[in-house]
Amino acid sequence: MLPVPAVAQDADPASRQAFFGEQHVHTSWSFDAYIFGNHLTGPADAYKYAKGEPIKHPLGYDIQITTPLDWVGVTDHSEYAGVVRLANDPSSSISKLPVATQLVVHDPADIQKIYLWLGGSMIEGKPIADLIKPDITDTVWKQNNEAADAANEPGKFTAFCSYEWTSTPNFRNMHRNIYFKDCAKVPDRPFSALDSETPSDLWAWMDQQRAAGNELLAISHNANVSGGIMFPTEVDMQGRPIDQAWAESRERNERLTEIKQIKGASETHPLLSPTDEFANFEILNFLLGNPEGQFVTLGGSYVRQALKDGIAMQQARGYNPYKTGVVGGSDSHNTGVPYRQENFFGGHARLDGTMRERMAGHNFTGLDVRFENPAGLSGVWAEENTRASLFEAMQRKETFATSGPRMQIRFFGGWDYASNDAGRDDWVEAGYAGGVPMGGDLTAPPAVTRSGGTAPHFIVWAVKDPSAANLDRIQIVKGWSVNGQSYEKVHDVVWWGDRQPDPVTGKVPAIESTVDIASATYDDTTGAAELITVWTDPDFDPSLDAFYYARALAVPTPRWTTIQAREMGISPPEMVAATVQERAWSSPIWYTPTSDARAKAVAGMTVDDLTGKGAVALIDDELKTLVSAKYLWLKNTVTGGSFKTRWTEDGLFMIMNVDPRIPQPSEFGDLARHSYLGEANSAWSIADGKLVTNFGNRDYGYTVYKLDPSSRGASSTSGATTASSTEAKPTYYFARSNEFGYVNYKVIDPPVFLGTEITDAQVPAEPPTTSP
Repeated sequence: MLPVPAVAQDADPASRQAFFGEQHVHTSWSFDAYIFGNHLTGPADAYKYAKGEPIKHPLGYDIQITTPLDWVGVTDHSEYAGVVRLANDPSSSISKLPVATQLVVHDPADIQKIYLWLGGSMIEGKPIADLIKPDITDTVWKQNNEAADAANEPGKFTAFCSYEWTSTPNFRNMHRNIYFKDCAKVPDRPFSALDSETPSDLWAWMDQQRAAGNELLAISHNANVSGGIMFPTEVDMQGRPIDQAWAESRERNERLTEIKQIKGASETHPLLSPTDEFANFEILNFLLGNPEGQFVTLGGSYVRQALKDGIAMQQARGYNPYKTGVVGGSDSHNTGVPYRQENFFGGHARLDGTMRERMAGHNFTGLDVRFENPAGLSGVWAEENTRASLFEAMQRKETFATSGPRMQIRFFGGWDYASNDAGRDDWVEAGYAGGVPMGGDLTAPPAVTRSGGTAPHFIVWAVKDPSAANLDRIQIVKGWSVNGQSYEKVHDVVWWGDRQPDPVTGKVPAIESTVDIASATYDDTTGAAELITVWTDPDFDPSLDAFYYARALAVPTPRWTTIQAREMGISPPEMVAATVQERAWSSPIWYTPTSDARAKAVAGMTVDDLTGKGAVALIDDELKTLVSAKYLWLKNTVTGGSFKTRWTEDGLFMIMNVDPRIPQPSEFGDLARHSYLGEANSAWSIADGKLVTNFGNRDYGYTVYKLDPSSRGASSTSGATTASSTEAKPTYYFARSNEFGYVNYKVIDPPVFLGTEITDAQVPAEPPTTSP
């Protein structure tokens, strides 16, 4: 096992500051950016823009950042980097090569032709030999790093040596941005997707670089358009198992993931987080290139679900491949980047570079540009603005992301914070001294704490961007795992005003919106400039794996489409929201139980346990007999909730009678909302001994096991109350494919009562009867 790279320790971590940067931007040196029309600016211009100087948009008008950045990594695609630009430059040596004639852009028709030629070679894994010769690739890479060195000003502005590894198997995004700690140690050429499109091969190359003394890390991006393969749980894209070695390799090399950029947010999806009223934020229904017959997939495509899968795998298998921190980014192909709703100029050169183009809903490769949004930003808590300090902060995952404004967020977890720590002038020192910052791991709770409790405490703080909207609230998102099932809950922990949480759900009501849609304006009469609190997890179970991260929300403000509709004198487009609540996300803090604590958890039943008792899996014909044209009642043995399922003869699967008070496991959808009418349904089929259902364009299989009375005996774990009442018939158990080897559903007789048990003491006296 190779060690996770060491992270330098600071003598005074409380001195760390928030440094804002762009970790994902393209210039004309990216082949697709040049084809889109970015012919004017290169890496040196990206650094000028970040420092506050105006540069030219690809369409020729001036663009300028609102507030200069602290650091930037230019991440032009390593695949065919610079070759299209150089082929169209008559003074370059590449333009003299025979292959250059196929890269010259004469008219718009050439754009599609060149894009498909180069992009197709990448997707098919068939590199164009003449364009990957070392005398081309090495020269461009050297010039890229020279531009970074020229722009780098230690202590004032940091320019990283970086690039994008652009794996796109079957049009599914698997891209990573690669960052080097020291530009003096970069390799002669980057490892590109033309070398391999497999992440594990990239990580192996990174391990080799690290062994040679070259520290580097990878940042995944746009998981939302990965088609479900960014965060696999069983096998990777090559069919290799997601085992401990795979998990350790990812953790060692891929410390961060991009949670928001111009092409949408990757935090979560409303169907994955049906109880999160803020989950529907900049959701993009799109795959790169708009491939025929392919659609977005929810499972494996969003960060929160990956975090939940990770802790479920930790509990069930002993390893977690998804202990990732978060950053923001742009993925702009304009060299310059728009971070503000009021200054949105697109991200794809001539394809969305004019207001008319954007507001008309230009659809290119399946992307309606009205669904684009301003770039995210990366925040890094570091001691100083240098390559080494910023890199080490990213390595330890002490990072956060914003949706564009420069909000700051800080998050600490520990066992002994007091409620008044949030009021101390030195609360940051107290945060570090008594616990861990975002990106850290909570160790086992101490035997004695100041509060006398054993639940973790969290200090969370956020402050608004001085030039942007006030804050609505801070939330803490918790995920936890029980017997292969994972759950989530969003807690409102501190908010502006005297709003009172709902007494049943605990949710704080929406803040009053001051947005005037017609004028595309808002005022600052609501919201806070700063929020801070100490929060204690009220439902903590020390035997269960969990993670926590903070999310700060600003008050509603006009979305860029509303602003530009007002400037054009038209109505805002109705397919996107008219307003937006900007936000910031912290990296998570993880809690992993000790072996002693884990042993105290209620043990669930695994497939091995069940088959060891003599249970056998049903074959296809037996499955059809059991469910087809039937209603079956199932009990979730983890939550205790019972629900009714219907399996129609023509292949429709429905779940009904779901109690909304009982937490629902991941990747079922909004069962509580739709169960009363049986609307939460999908197709079902039988294949290879499984009942196959679908959610979010991903198949989930149920293996059904039959345990005969003669096998289990009266004292088995089947749930039988007496031998005479239940042993006359077999018991059936369902094991869901995404629950990591646990058997969590049992077929039961239709229950007589579905509500909570009521004691005699809770029953009021019946009113006396009277004669009419």
